[in-house]
Amino acid sequence: MSKTDLSWAVPVMRAGYAGRGLVYVVVAGFSLWAIWRGGQAEGTGTALQSLETTTGGGVVLVLIVLGLLAYMVWRLVDAFWDLEAYGTDGEGMVARTGMVVTGLIHGAIGVGAAAILFGSGSGGGGSSATTRWLEELMSQPGGRWAVGIAGLVTIGAGLYYLHKAWKETYRKELRASRFTTRWNGLLKAGVAAQGVVVLIVGGLILSAALSSNASEAGGLGSAFGWLYEQAYGRILVTLLCVGLLMFALFCFVNAAYRIVPKVAGDDIETLGHSLKAKARAAAS
Repeated sequence: MSKTDLSWAVPVMRAGYAGRGLVYVVVAGFSLWAIWRGGQAEGTGTALQSLETTTGGGVVLVLIVLGLLAYMVWRLVDAFWDLEAYGTDGEGMVARTGMVVTGLIHGAIGVGAAAILFGSGSGGGGSSATTRWLEELMSQPGGRWAVGIAGLVTIGAGLYYLHKAWKETYRKELRASRFTTRWNGLLKAGVAAQGVVVLIVGGLILSAALSSNASEAGGLGSAFGWLYEQAYGRILVTLLCVGLLMFALFCFVNAAYRIVPKVAGDDIETLGHSLKAKARAAAS
């Protein structure tokens, strides 16, 4: 398949990352507002329901639905045609499988948002939906093992995000520009915040498997709840919400500056290459 044939995937990718960014703006924004008023941070489903009752919220929900469905399509297409050149070795196939899983998860959230929009649901993808799914799975033969493995995989994904933030490997996926260079610190903080969330969610899933209690697990709302119970919990949740706003920024930056290797030309300079060149110039 030629580069011209693949070019249609780029606008789908950009719409997908923009939709993903909107979700985190909504979740983190409503959570910070709730904390400011003495309440607690909200999970994805609850935040989307709150959005539906606000002025102009329906328009934002439509954009979220379209964006998340676009993100699902992008991830599935990316994995199938290997648009980001991960390869077919073991590591590459793990990465591409992760794309499929991530795409389907975001697609499910998009369907849940559509259900809210049309008044026929409560925002799938929330903690209650996760609990029901885990209860059903653990009731099957070998279900606890399957849930435990899912928890370990999720923990691994969280550690991957943290490693990605620490090593700043995301820079090789972004086009160098004045914005991406100047605000790299915020992008790094956003990726790290996402890593913390995924790590906590994975830990809760693993704990549910070990205790045979599906109610211990959940999505973002459960992660917030667990963090609240720790020392200085309100401060920690507030900081995490701010970090998720930075991850929303990271998503928007990907929507504008992400490079798709099998579509982009060879003359595009990546952020990673640009920062390395500047570091070499400063050292010389």
